[in-house]
Amino acid sequence: MSLRQKLQQGRQKLSRLDWYFCLGVMFLLMVLAGLFSAGWKLHQVLNDANALPLEAVAISGERAFTSDKDIQLALQNLLKRSFFSADVTEVQQALEALPWVYRASVRREWPDKLKIYLQEQQPVAHWNKTQWLNVHGEIFAAPQEPSLQGLPDLAGPTDMAQAVLKSYRQIDELLKINGFSLASLSVSPRHAWVASLSDGIVLELGREDRMARIQRFIYVYPLLAKEKKHVASVDLRYDTGLAVGWEQAQKESR
Repeated sequence: MSLRQKLQQGRQKLSRLDWYFCLGVMFLLMVLAGLFSAGWKLHQVLNDANALPLEAVAISGERAFTSDKDIQLALQNLLKRSFFSADVTEVQQALEALPWVYRASVRREWPDKLKIYLQEQQPVAHWNKTQWLNVHGEIFAAPQEPSLQGLPDLAGPTDMAQAVLKSYRQIDELLKINGFSLASLSVSPRHAWVASLSDGIVLELGREDRMARIQRFIYVYPLLAKEKKHVASVDLRYDTGLAVGWEQAQKESR
C-alpha cells in the first residue's frame, strides 16, 4: 500500500471517530436536557399547592391563652403552599412570635399534614406592671389576663429578673411557714429591696441580709400585733433594730 493510500485511510478513520464523538455529545446533551426538563417539572409539581396541598394541621400541647384563631391568623399565608414547599422553620418562627407561645415544634407528616406541638408560657409573676415572668425567670410580653390577677407583682432592672424571682421564692417560703403571704417584691437600680405582704404591710429590706431581716420581722411581729394600731410599714434596714410605721399615724400625717 502506498503512502498516499495509508494517509487517506487514516483520514477516513479520524472522520468516523469525529462522527461518533459528535453523536455521543449530542446523545449526552439530549439526556441532560431530558433530566433537566423532568427535574423542572418535578419541582413545579412539588411546589404546586394545588397538586400537593396541605390538607390538615394537627396541633397538640396544653393551651390556656392561645386560641385556634390566633394560630390560624399567624399561619394564614404560610399554609397556602404545597406539602414540600411549606417551610417548617418559618411556621415555627411564626408560632413562637405569638405572645403566649414559649416553644413550638413543627414537622411534616406524609402525605398532606403538618404536626405542631405548642408549649405555652407558664407565667409566675407580673413584671414591672406591664410584662410577665415565666417559670425560668424570663421576661415576656403578653396581654393582661383576668385569670392571672392573683400572681405576685415583681419589679426591678431587666438584668435582675431571675434574681428577683429567686429571692421572691425564698422569702415567700419563709413567710408562709410563719403565716404570712408575700404579694410583691421589688429591687431598685441601686439594689434596695422592698417587700409587700398580702395584708398591706411594707417591709424595707435594704441591700443586704434580706432573709435575716425577714426573720427579724417574723420574730418581732407578735409584739407589734398586740398594739391596737395596724402596722403599715416596717423599716428593717438597721443592723439590730427596726422602725415601725403605723397606719393611723400615716393617715393623720396626710
